[in-house]
Amino acid sequence: MAGRAAVPEVIWARPERTGRGPRPAYTRADIAAAAVRIADAEGLDAVSMRHVAAELGCGTMSLYNYVPRKEDLYELMVDAVSGEHELWEPGGDWRADMLRVGRQTRELMHRHPWLPRLMSPVYGFSPNALRYLEHCLACLDPLDMTYGMKMQLVGMLNGVVTMYVASELATAERTRSLPWSEEQENAARIGYLGSQVATGAYPRMAAAFSEDPGPIDPEAVFRFALERVLDAFAPKG
Repeated sequence: MAGRAAVPEVIWARPERTGRGPRPAYTRADIAAAAVRIADAEGLDAVSMRHVAAELGCGTMSLYNYVPRKEDLYELMVDAVSGEHELWEPGGDWRADMLRVGRQTRELMHRHPWLPRLMSPVYGFSPNALRYLEHCLACLDPLDMTYGMKMQLVGMLNGVVTMYVASELATAERTRSLPWSEEQENAARIGYLGSQVATGAYPRMAAAFSEDPGPIDPEAVFRFALERVLDAFAPKG
């Protein structure tokens, strides 16, 4: 006889304690903090139920009494770091407030480099994530559009920040693994690119490089990317 299908469950809908029996030795906050410490120090792949249990000083099977699945552990981690968002009183300038949100999210992801890998709507409705989302919608109060469109704006902004930071982190990781300096690497690639453009096979690329925009400012590029998202939602006319 086939077993019954598992019933979908959200960890936040489960009471942290039943009110009966001895007080639990650990809270969800304790477990999340331990997992975050491991991920910050060793990367997300190092986070396992066994490793977190060892960090807490309990048995692996005991940990399952608090966190039934590894996905639940990830959700606790995302919620924990979401609590690091500063939720200020919106200033009435929705663009300025959302640019601030984007900058803060980028800083958060650099503090916790594993976070971009877990950015998913699946983990987007935990207690701290809901407070963050409500804050973003408050920042958008001056914008005359439906809440559905405002949710899209927040989602697109977070998506751009996530992709941008993931690229930054991947570049930094690759640079650390090089047997030579980043400057040497860049010089070699620029030299190769120049030799290819000089063949005449890429006239549009040649025209683009002849414009010489000067040194690239990563902060300016990041702001530009965020502003293009905000431009798409700005009132027309």
